[in-house]
Amino acid sequence: MRILVVEDEKKVASFIKKGLEEQSYVVDTAFDGLEGERLASQTPYDAIILDVLLPKQDGVVTCQKIRHRGVSTPVLILTALGETDDKVRGLDSGADDYLTKPFHFEELLARVRALLRRKSQDKSALLQAGSLVLDPVTRKVEREGRQIRLTSREFALLEYFMRNKGQILSRANLAQHVWNVSFDMESNVIDVYVKLLRQKIDRGFDQPMLQTIVGAGYVLKDPDEND
Repeated sequence: MRILVVEDEKKVASFIKKGLEEQSYVVDTAFDGLEGERLASQTPYDAIILDVLLPKQDGVVTCQKIRHRGVSTPVLILTALGETDDKVRGLDSGADDYLTKPFHFEELLARVRALLRRKSQDKSALLQAGSLVLDPVTRKVEREGRQIRLTSREFALLEYFMRNKGQILSRANLAQHVWNVSFDMESNVIDVYVKLLRQKIDRGFDQPMLQTIVGAGYVLKDPDEND
């Protein structure tokens, strides 16, 4: 799942980004309200973490504008303001929840998980392709009952493949959804990660699931769909 963090304090943004990435989320960052509005309007994020006190355009106005653009992504407002009126103003702008600074990262993570569950029951349901099962909530992956251990990036990659089972995904598509907006398309890191993932989910099983489509990209198929 992909999350946008809009926070002008770069140390705070880096702290949140690192913590979320350790939980297998893909994270983009913006450091002012206008950039946050642009990214939120152009990219299909699963959640947005939005500070209130931002340069160029505050978080409340940013939230209002992306809602006016039809963006329904869950928004968690971060605020150093403790007054009830300020919290109400943030929620009235279209935000789904708020968290007052300073905060413990564990609480931030719990609120993000709650927003993602609230967004769609399908997002928290088990994903399955043949005997391969992925649980987005517990971050567990099994095939034929055998647990498969993945790194955070491998998990994010597999989750995206499973949410788009049977579809050919190009390198550009994978870069957009599994890596961040500054990803270098000249790098071969996607090919390396696909190879590592294929070794983990296919090695030791009779039928491969993750296939290379020459000149097009990659596709994850149920074993019984393979030629």
